[in-house]
Amino acid sequence: MEQRPPFPPFTKETAMQKVQLAEDAWNTRDPQKVSMAYTEDTEWRNRDIFLNGRAEAAKFLEGKWKKELDYKLKKELWAFTDNRIAVRFEYEWHDVNGNWFRSYGNENWEFEPNGLMKKRYASINDIPINEKDRKFK
Repeated sequence: MEQRPPFPPFTKETAMQKVQLAEDAWNTRDPQKVSMAYTEDTEWRNRDIFLNGRAEAAKFLEGKWKKELDYKLKKELWAFTDNRIAVRFEYEWHDVNGNWFRSYGNENWEFEPNGLMKKRYASINDIPINEKDRKFK
């Protein structure tokens, strides 16, 4: 059986660890690696896109990182309980034309007992920024 520690129920320390592990994984920009943290039947809402299953999530991430170049993410624990974690995040990226953006959002996560994420609901807004105003380099 697949397992991805730390496992629920979460403490503040294990919730913070889970958030850091997610940040580190997403910053690899490796769709296959990232997708392995989710259940085979994971459910996602990412902005206005609804996904079902690990394979769809990996395909989505592949497209995301072809569009969002030089992606750099920071996540912060917002709240946790039992098998759920809420995070706030921001990330920066540029498009193929060199236009920079900072994206802000919140995610709600729900985990299975084996530590894999069953549900991920993300609300995200983008703002254009000047390259000189980047926070994450």
